[in-house]
This record gives sequence, structure tokens and C-alpha cells, in this order.
Amino acid sequence: MDWDNLRYFLELARSGTLAAAARRTGVEHTTVARRIQALEKQMGSALFAREAGGHRLTEAGRQLLPAVEAMETAVLGVNHAAPDAGGGPTGVVRVGATEGFGTLMLAAHLARLTQQHPGLTIDLLALPRMLHLSRREADIVISLERPTRGSVIVTKLADYSLHLYGQREYLARRPLIRTRDDLRHHAFVSYVDDLLFTKELQFLDALHPPERFAFRSTSITAQYEAVRAGAGLAVLPAFIAGRDPVLSRVLTEEASFTRTFWMSMPAEAKHQARFQAVWGSLKQVAGQLP
Repeated sequence: MDWDNLRYFLELARSGTLAAAARRTGVEHTTVARRIQALEKQMGSALFAREAGGHRLTEAGRQLLPAVEAMETAVLGVNHAAPDAGGGPTGVVRVGATEGFGTLMLAAHLARLTQQHPGLTIDLLALPRMLHLSRREADIVISLERPTRGSVIVTKLADYSLHLYGQREYLARRPLIRTRDDLRHHAFVSYVDDLLFTKELQFLDALHPPERFAFRSTSITAQYEAVRAGAGLAVLPAFIAGRDPVLSRVLTEEASFTRTFWMSMPAEAKHQARFQAVWGSLKQVAGQLP
């Protein structure tokens, strides 16, 4: 029996759609469909029920799945025993991360990883929203909230710090800030409340409820640029604002926060070389956070 056909069967069973399976295997969706049709013809029965939302395993497909997973484990074991035979990890890995962390900390790091492994393709989804493994939106997700559902592997990637910042010229021409109460004289830059995707990014109410927002955005990099332009004060990650000479920290003792990045991926992916390579590389980023 052709292992390639079975491999496409396995990816479609896990992802649920031809498009997702194609992305995970690095081919066109028509290739996946053709491989599945060939396997179904060989098996003499339909393995998937075609539905509006994607492909669902039939009873025959569910019976076949454990055997194919066992074959995958055996193939991965052979590859692990002879790492040079395959020339390194290959295929597509989709990484989901928060916008600022993904753009400013991960993009260059992951780009260098693809130079080390020419057969590897990385899709980076750096978005100001939650990404869900259960919906197959990404293969590896870095989030601010620890996943609590599903058969997933979860690790604490890193803690990171956030502080209250203002542009130096802005601070020089506005009332001096000695205490939290002095913040009432200042405008703020923040998130759009009804589009905030996690409670972990709520800071200002605990610090000082702003009387006025000068600028709001779903994008942390947009907030950073607004603060640099002198629009007001904002709580920003130190990995974005900490080394910027245009900005200065405000209330250094009182206006500091710590948050945690969690990294997760489906349990069934842990033995696959491309996921192992990206997972290990992302863990290296943890030591670079201020």
C-alpha cells in the first residue's frame, strides 16, 4: 500500500479540510483530493464523508486511522535513526503568535531557521487575536492564556515585562508624573475595548482609569508608533519599547506588569521532524526577552 496516499489520509483526518491538509503537506489541494480518491479506490470504500465544512471520517476511515498512525510512528522512527537520509525537516509549519511578539521577535528568528533547513516552509500568523489549535488555524500557537482543552502539548515559553512609557518630548511639556494620581492630567494610548481578545492585556484600570484616550488600536505596534509620535502614555512590552531612546518609562516601580507566553501544539505532531525543529527553535527565543 502506498505510504504517500496514507500520509495524505492522515493529514486530512487531522485537519478536516483539503486546504489545511494541503498546507500541512506542502502540496496543492487537488493533489490531496487525488491521493484520497486513489486510496479509497484501493480500499474499496469511502473513507471520508464530504460535508459543507470539510471532510469527516466514515466508519471505514475511523477503522483505518489507528493502523495508519502506527505506520507513521514506525516511519518517524526510521527517520530518527537515520537523520541524514531525509536531509533535514521538510514541509509547512504554521506558527500563530500575538502581533508584536510575532513581528518583532519571531519573524527574523524563524526566517533564519528556514535558511538552516531549506526544505522547511514557515507560515507566521502574527495577529492581534487568539488562534485556536482545535480549529486547525495553526500548527503551533503562542498565546497569553494557557490552553486547557484538547489533546495538546503545552509549555511555558517565557515571562515578559511591560511598562508605562511616554515620548520624552511629550513628558517634558506635560505635567510631571510623581504618583498615579498625576496620570489624570495625561492622555492615553491603548487597545479598542470591545475588540480586546484577552483579559491579559487589561492594564490601565488597575493603574489609573484614563479620563481620555488619544488613540486606540487593535495593533500593539500601532500603539507603539502613536506613543513615539507624542500622542500620550501607553503600557508597552519592554521587548518593543525598552530600547527606544525616544521613549522613557513612567512610574517605574508602580507601572510595571508581567505576562506569560504559552506555547502549544497538537499531541499527534510531537514526533514529526518539522514540528520538532520549529518547537525547539521557538524555545530559544525565550532567553532573548527583556
